[in-house]
Amino acid sequence: MRFFRSGKAALAFMAGSLAFASPALAAGDLLVAPTRVVLDGARGTEVILNNIGAETATYRITLELRRMVADGSIDDVATDAASDKEKAALAMISYAPRRVVLPPNQPQSIRIGIRPPADLPDGEYRAHMLFRAIPDAKPVAAPTAAPTGVSIALTPIYGVTIPIIVRKGSLKATAALSDVKREAIDGQPGLSLRIARQGTRSTYGRIRINGADGKTLYETRGIAV
Repeated sequence: MRFFRSGKAALAFMAGSLAFASPALAAGDLLVAPTRVVLDGARGTEVILNNIGAETATYRITLELRRMVADGSIDDVATDAASDKEKAALAMISYAPRRVVLPPNQPQSIRIGIRPPADLPDGEYRAHMLFRAIPDAKPVAAPTAAPTGVSIALTPIYGVTIPIIVRKGSLKATAALSDVKREAIDGQPGLSLRIARQGTRSTYGRIRINGADGKTLYETRGIAV
């Protein structure tokens, strides 16, 4: 994955199992915060949705399975291909409501909780919550002239996905940087590196590059491995 900034510093992340999040995420007219949920106890939490568009919108909320691969991209996982840990995540995560109608600039909270079984092994369990827009049904207008061919109308459907992570037990992880080198990236000076994670849970943080004078040249946050 590649990131750039104007001026002296540019940064490229190569084969580092990276994912990115920010305090709030928007797709279409939907704003979601936070963009990452970690549950490590009996208490639940909530996610806030906000319709920043000019019209009322409807959204459906579902749980999906996704896996991060070595280059940091996220692959969809079919339910019949889910691992035991992924099936356990779907079974223990509860949420409500599952469908919301949002007027403009009116926030709505989605309550999230967990119901772990008593014999749940220690570990990290992960699913993704998908907020998908439901387009309004529009009546078909009568043609004003005789049709001369096939007509196709496309309606974009927006969605936002955030990870829901359940942790049980004393889990630890470390991350190390390696293969750091300067290189040209799309014609700009840049830096490539690898991030390797070890342990029993995911990691989450930021990378900062400082100059010789100690001042920050580049910083990127919300890196999950």
